[in-house]
Amino acid sequence: MAAVTKNLVFGITASTTYEQPYSLARRFSTVDHLSNGRIAWNIVTSYLDSAARNFGLSQQVEHDTRYEIAEEYMDVLYKLWEGSWRDDAVVEDRESGVYAVGERVRQINHRGKHFNVPGPHICEPSPQRTPFLFQAGTSKTGRTFGAKHAEVIFAGAQLPEKLRPSVDAIRQLAKEAGRDPQHVKVIASICVILGETDEEAEKKHQELLSYGDKEGALALFGGWTGVDLSTYSDDEDFRFVKKPMIQSIVHGWADTVPGSKDLKWNKARIAEYLLVGGMNGKVVGSPTTVADELERWVEVADIDGFNLNHVTNPGSFEDIIEYLLPELRKRGIFRNGVEQEGLTAREQFFGSASLLSDHPGSRFKWTKEHEIPPYQHE
Repeated sequence: MAAVTKNLVFGITASTTYEQPYSLARRFSTVDHLSNGRIAWNIVTSYLDSAARNFGLSQQVEHDTRYEIAEEYMDVLYKLWEGSWRDDAVVEDRESGVYAVGERVRQINHRGKHFNVPGPHICEPSPQRTPFLFQAGTSKTGRTFGAKHAEVIFAGAQLPEKLRPSVDAIRQLAKEAGRDPQHVKVIASICVILGETDEEAEKKHQELLSYGDKEGALALFGGWTGVDLSTYSDDEDFRFVKKPMIQSIVHGWADTVPGSKDLKWNKARIAEYLLVGGMNGKVVGSPTTVADELERWVEVADIDGFNLNHVTNPGSFEDIIEYLLPELRKRGIFRNGVEQEGLTAREQFFGSASLLSDHPGSRFKWTKEHEIPPYQHE
């Protein structure tokens, strides 16, 4: 895909709990080279016991320990990506036969609680060095980690009013981490179902619902939340169960469905809600209706953009291109073409190929003004 595109950014999910940092650093550097800097990493710590067992663990690592590992993991990667090769290490001198100056490539000699990595990084610096960083943690620890390291954070809620406190918390945590809060972009996951008119969009919505599998929807809910709804009776109203997380989720859904507050939110109703679009926000309507709602989300929730979920492929994307993008362009809130060809992922968001100066990874940079990386004096 990178070979046949010029501007598209590719985000790759990789886990700090299962992957070894040395090999992951090599793979990301390689694809960053091959794509001319259009690579992003969606950082996850993973959570499923089944995944942990398939990666050779007896059970999943405890939540806060996973983030402790992830913190050290990021230090190892920053040292490899930013501090193992000096800016002027690669000289490509054909006459002398020197490709890189050995004294300008160093071992990182990382020794920590979870990782011992001598280095050096096996790849020369790629266009971005550190790939563009995404993250989607929702716990307190996850948000703190994301606000420190991520350049874009995925967030989700059923309504912008419910998302705003999370966005405010992320920006405050970024500030506490010494970063400009606006250097952390927040994008909301949302499902849009479009038609030429509101009526046509709703008709499409109902047709899509008819194809859904309610048992599958409840299974997905169990995977997302860790709660097996099959252990509850069919008539149980989940607004009143003893699990606060389930109560909060279901009350949020009830707020988004007109006339449903007085209805029983049992398994059947939860399954119907999840059939199209999953657990995040949904907007059904004409281009005008959907654009109005997206603008409201940006204003109310203080978000920077959207992760548009698809219901059908390629149908959902074709509808977005045909109906929604012309309306957004007409309002001047979506770009009309590419302003400059061949930018790296980070340049497209922040105008810089390298980490911004307030990012924690920037302290590991090794520039030609220094004989050894400054962080090694710390």
